[in-house]
Amino acid sequence: MQLYAITNRAMLPGIEPERRCALIELARIWAKNGIDYIQIREKDLTPSELRALAEQVVTAVRTTNPSTRVLLNGPAQTALECGADGVHLPANSPRQATELARNLFARHARHAIISYSCHSREEVLKAKEESQQGTQAATTKTLILYAPVFQKVTRESKLPGHGLEALRHAVEAAHPIPVFALGGVTPENAPACIAAGADGIAGIRMFLDGGLQCFRSACP
Repeated sequence: MQLYAITNRAMLPGIEPERRCALIELARIWAKNGIDYIQIREKDLTPSELRALAEQVVTAVRTTNPSTRVLLNGPAQTALECGADGVHLPANSPRQATELARNLFARHARHAIISYSCHSREEVLKAKEESQQGTQAATTKTLILYAPVFQKVTRESKLPGHGLEALRHAVEAAHPIPVFALGGVTPENAPACIAAGADGIAGIRMFLDGGLQCFRSACP
């Protein structure tokens, strides 16, 4: 089972400078404990702030565990400049975003990892199609985050989950692209996601409070 952690410094204690320091240290801990992918998702930062934070996260991860891959939820150019391994693309990203990211990384002799947010089987098929097109398709590793599998509770609302059967259909549609279950996943229901065919699980909150070891023991 693979693990994909997503950052959200707003959920960390302290004022802004303390939160950024805490996020960098958290990324180091994730890497030390074998998280496979870390997505930097800090959309409220300015371009310069995002680049500076991403560079620090990448450095912390690289010096701790080079096997952990870092993706940026942001511009491909920024991802390249800060040393990230690739980008994460939201479901509403323009079609050319995939090719732009691949070409940017290829020009610097680097293979990009691209993960996509998908909320339906149709979006999974669209992401799969995009991943197979273009001159650099063969050199790109693709991941799909399918969400929400279970009910997702935010401060503003409750989003109903698609359920395990929908996850199973998403996995079938995406094959052979790895699919990560996202949204409401816990140590208790993670095994069911893996049984439904997911290659791994992804999340924000669940990795903030020591949940990593729980997931490792639940889905070795």
